[in-house]
Amino acid sequence: MENFLYYTPTKVVFGRGTEKQVGDLVKEQHCTKVLVHYGGGSVKKSGLLDRIYVSLEEAGISYVSLGGVVPNPRLSLVYEGIGLCRKEKVDFILAVGGGSVIDSAKAIGYGMTNEGDVWDFYEKKRAPKNCLPIGVVLTIAAAGSEMSNSSVITNEEGWKKRGCNSEYCRAKFAVMDPELTMTLPAYQTASGCVDIMMHTMERYFNRVDNMELTDGFSEHLIRTVMKNAKILKEEPDNYEARAEVMWAGSLAHNGLMGCGTDGGDWASHQLEHELGGMFDVAHGAGLAAVWGSWARYVLDARPERFAQFAEKVMGIEKGTDLLETGRKGIEAMEDFYRSIDMPVSIHELGIEPTEEQIEKLADKCSFDRQRTIGCVKKLDREDMYKIYQAAR
Repeated sequence: MENFLYYTPTKVVFGRGTEKQVGDLVKEQHCTKVLVHYGGGSVKKSGLLDRIYVSLEEAGISYVSLGGVVPNPRLSLVYEGIGLCRKEKVDFILAVGGGSVIDSAKAIGYGMTNEGDVWDFYEKKRAPKNCLPIGVVLTIAAAGSEMSNSSVITNEEGWKKRGCNSEYCRAKFAVMDPELTMTLPAYQTASGCVDIMMHTMERYFNRVDNMELTDGFSEHLIRTVMKNAKILKEEPDNYEARAEVMWAGSLAHNGLMGCGTDGGDWASHQLEHELGGMFDVAHGAGLAAVWGSWARYVLDARPERFAQFAEKVMGIEKGTDLLETGRKGIEAMEDFYRSIDMPVSIHELGIEPTEEQIEKLADKCSFDRQRTIGCVKKLDREDMYKIYQAAR
C-alpha cells in the first residue's frame, strides 16, 4: 500500500429537483456575477436552462451566458469565455452539462486567474496557481469532472487533446439530479458508463501491493455500472439505475478508487485522447475501442492483476494459468462492451485509419518520442504504434 492524500471538497446535492437549489448554492459563494456555461440546445429544449436562470434571479444573482461547448471541448471557446468573463467582471462559473462543459469551465477559470496563455497548463509548460470558483449542474454521468481535479481540452491547431490536473479547479458544489440524464441517447449513456468504468480500471491496474478495501470498492463499482448499463439499455427512464450510474461516475474519479495505489496506469486514456483529437470520437466509445488491445499487450507484465480482475469483476473461475485467466477476463469485458453496443476496435468506431494516420497517432501520443505512458508496462512510441495497429 502506498501513502495517499484524499481530498474531496465538493459539496454534493443529489436527487430529484435539486437544480432548483442552484441560486442559493451560488449565493453561498458570495459572488457578484456568474458565467452560465453550457453546451448545445438540449439544456434549452428541456427547460433546464430557464429553471436555472429563474433560480439565480430569485437569489438575486447576476449572470451572463456562453453556450456552444462540444464533445472534446475546444480551446477557441475557452479563449472566448475568458474574454467574456473579463469584460463582464465574472467571479464565478456555473457549468451546466457534462464533462466537456465542466472541463471548458475549468479552463476558463484558469485563464481568469493566471497570467499568460491558458494552453501552457495543458502543454505542461507551467502549472496553474489558482482557478475561478466553479459550480456544476450535471446532465451527463460519465467524466466525473464534477468532483475531479482534471480538465481535458482540445486545441484545434494540430488537434491536440491535452489534460491539466490541479486541486484548484475542483468544483465548489455539484448538483446531481439523475432525471436530467434520462433524455440522453442510448449511445451516449453507454459511452458514459464505459468512461466511468475506465476511470476505475485505470487506477485498478497498477504496479503496487493494493489495499484490499480500495480493490473491493473498485471491483464493486465496476460491477454496479455494468449491471445498470444493461438495465438502462432496456429501460432508459429507470431512475434507480440512472442514480446508481451518476453516483458511480463521481466516485470513480474523485480519488477514492486510487487510495493506496500508485495512481494507476492511464495508458488507455492517453491512447484515446489522440483518437479523440484526430477523429472527434465519443470518449467512452474510444476507450472501449482501445482497451482490449492495450490489455492484451501488457497482460504478461502483471498477469496476477488481470487474473484478479477476471475473477472478482468478470466472474471468471480462477485457474492455475494466470495469463489464461487474464485473457478470459479481457474477452469477457469486450463481450460486455458489445452487449451495450460499444465498439471493441477502431473499425467499429466507424473509422478506417490509414497507415499514415496510425503513425501520426503514435507520434502525437508519444509527444514525438519525448514521453512514455503507462505503469503496468512502460510504453514507448513503438509500443503505442503496435497497440493502435492491434486496435485497428
